Amino acid sequence: MFSKKSSFAIILLLIFLVGCAGAPVRPLLKENLSIPSGKIEGNQFTGIRYPFNVSAPPQWTMTTQFPDFMQELGYDKPSPTDQEQTELYIFNPLTQSNLQFDFSPANPHFVASQEVMEALVNMGASSLKDEWEKEGVRVQVGPTETVTLKGVQYAAKKYVTYTVKGVKREQGWIYGFTEPYQIFILYMIIEKEGTNDRQDMKSILNSFEVLMPKK
Repeated sequence: MFSKKSSFAIILLLIFLVGCAGAPVRPLLKENLSIPSGKIEGNQFTGIRYPFNVSAPPQWTMTTQFPDFMQELGYDKPSPTDQEQTELYIFNPLTQSNLQFDFSPANPHFVASQEVMEALVNMGASSLKDEWEKEGVRVQVGPTETVTLKGVQYAAKKYVTYTVKGVKREQGWIYGFTEPYQIFILYMIIEKEGTNDRQDMKSILNSFEVLMPKK
């Protein structure tokens, strides 16, 4: 799910520590993996396990299965026994730029805020920066940004840039929250001349929407 497995494990642990209240603020929910993640029709995804929709440009590919090439980019292939699974992968087959959409029920004690979302993306960037720099790769860290996503209460974005084998990458995190779900959108842009991956990715995120039932 993440380019450095240890980094993501640390962030998941911190989610249970940052912004937690003494008393539960919601009932305990568990991810039901017997429910399919959703259905793909053309380049439109409609969530079933979690209530979200997203679309992609025609030259991009959608799948609910882990793309094998992502292991070469440093991502860990999920195990069938993992208690949580990524709901959707979207990627450009020509450049291997990609996004991952992952929902998770929030811990009963987790109290969300914009400040907490920003703290989490900062932790993710810092952890990945440290790991790459241990391998001699120079990493530049981008600004922390507030992100607006349809149907999402709070969301923040952070990214880093670095060069591997002569190819520049931008790797980023968008962490969001809509009661009672935590939302993780991980992305990587692999720069290649003559491509519009950055603009395409913007259109994908603009199409993303969480559809919560009206109270």
